[in-house]
Amino acid sequence: MVRCGEMVAAEEEDDDEYAKLVRRMNPPRVVIDNDSCDNATVIRVDRVKKHGILLEAVQVLVDLNLVITKAYISSDGNWFMGVFNVTDQDGSKLQNKEVIDHIQKQCLESEDYLKLPAIGPTDGGAPPEDESTSIELTGTDRPGLLSEVCAVLASLSCNIVKGEVWTHDRRAAAVIQITDEASGLAIHDAARLSKVQELLCNVMQGDGASSRGTTRTGVSVGAARAERRLHKLMLDDGGGEEAVGGEDRLGEARRKAAAAKVVVMDCAERRYTVVILRCRDRPKLLFDTLCALTDLQYVVFHGTVDAERRSREAYQEYYVRHIDGYPVRSDAERARLVRCLEAAVERRASDGLELEVRTEDRVGLLSEVTRVFRENSLSIIRAAIATRDGRAEDTFYVSDAYGNPVDGRTMDAVGEQLGDAVLRVKRGVGDAPVKPVAEGGAVSVLGSLLKGSFQGLRLIRSYS
Repeated sequence: MVRCGEMVAAEEEDDDEYAKLVRRMNPPRVVIDNDSCDNATVIRVDRVKKHGILLEAVQVLVDLNLVITKAYISSDGNWFMGVFNVTDQDGSKLQNKEVIDHIQKQCLESEDYLKLPAIGPTDGGAPPEDESTSIELTGTDRPGLLSEVCAVLASLSCNIVKGEVWTHDRRAAAVIQITDEASGLAIHDAARLSKVQELLCNVMQGDGASSRGTTRTGVSVGAARAERRLHKLMLDDGGGEEAVGGEDRLGEARRKAAAAKVVVMDCAERRYTVVILRCRDRPKLLFDTLCALTDLQYVVFHGTVDAERRSREAYQEYYVRHIDGYPVRSDAERARLVRCLEAAVERRASDGLELEVRTEDRVGLLSEVTRVFRENSLSIIRAAIATRDGRAEDTFYVSDAYGNPVDGRTMDAVGEQLGDAVLRVKRGVGDAPVKPVAEGGAVSVLGSLLKGSFQGLRLIRSYS
């Protein structure tokens, strides 16, 4: 038996060496073409196939905030070929030489792009790897949860420099990067990290009445690709499974915004499963659906993506097999694939009132801002937290505590309490009109953010 095991290990090692040899003999080739298409830059990628290569290519483009309008994928056999029509956020072709060189040389021709720390314009000015500590959280969603998390971190002298928070189907997940208040660097002290993890675990557990899913806290040093991790965290937490009792906190407006139609069919003659998805187009939709397929261990052999801006509808068609080489083999597997793809579309579907907070950054700012939201019965559906050049640039999607639109009087109260912070009300899906804002849509009001700080202190002690 030992001899047999040694033979298998030796064969696997030979296969790995063969794969490395093939990659060396066939280096990746990336062509960026601004001439063959009238309204987009065409990026062609040819390279040896490996699991997750399609998601890796799309991750490169997402990290640079590029919009993918069309894509054609073929990866039968041992070779991957992908063609992507992309534009910048304004719908223009790529002209920046540095961006083009970054795509070609540093990313799409790199063997281990996903293993590198997050880079590019979307990194929000977060510290480089080893200069921040990454915290991952999952648990039952409830009003005020993010406020409690921020209050605990502020009490432990941790500064939040970047973060993403998602909620879906009564569950919440977050990836947050923190630094030490004094040094501005990652926290390495084991006892302190253990205290951070213990208190955050208590916060995520709440009253312990979670009906499903798990409570999880994780701490690591180094930058993390937040959105990629959030998909994995929510899938591992039961994302895509049916809600208990058929309940779902996803609001009606959010359902309409997502409205994903997913069809899974057999292609028996080629032993593929065909996956077709139609829904309203939105930023990063392709990335989200590929995250779901990859996390469920499906390999895309052929695919077509069409998301032209004029129709505002996205069409995605994939020919897939499970990583074990088989197509979908049961109705239960088919149903789970459909649910997980629908969940991947819904998680980022914009809902509620979109609020932007722009002000000078300082330790405890997020704790104070989210406390004001909590005290005015606002529930945070999704949040993106960033720090750039000493300024906080945070975006929140909010509803009332019952998932309903926020009324104007509530926003007046929030504005009055946020002091000299600049609050911008951007838009909402199905929201009631709010009070007209000042020049440029920004509301600047005077006040004190220290109001209610003793309430926050009592909140922290309750988790100690």
